[in-house]
Amino acid sequence: MNPKHTLADLKPGETGVIKGFDDEELSLKLLEMGCLPGASVTMSHSAPLGCPICINVGGCLLSLRKEEAAEVLLQYINK
Repeated sequence: MNPKHTLADLKPGETGVIKGFDDEELSLKLLEMGCLPGASVTMSHSAPLGCPICINVGGCLLSLRKEEAAEVLLQYINK
């Protein structure tokens, strides 16, 4: 069984491909911001205590709470 990879698992500079979402309500918000299944997403940086995190998706920088990022499922992670 494959481990579940999420956006919260990314470290700065790592890239993943969005597979889907665990939270339907949050998914609508993220879809509107360009976080579409199949889109490449890169973890840019995080706040000093690790939350929030900044991601780059489609050339836009977005800030997400760590618990929100944990709801975004990734297909794979490219280190």
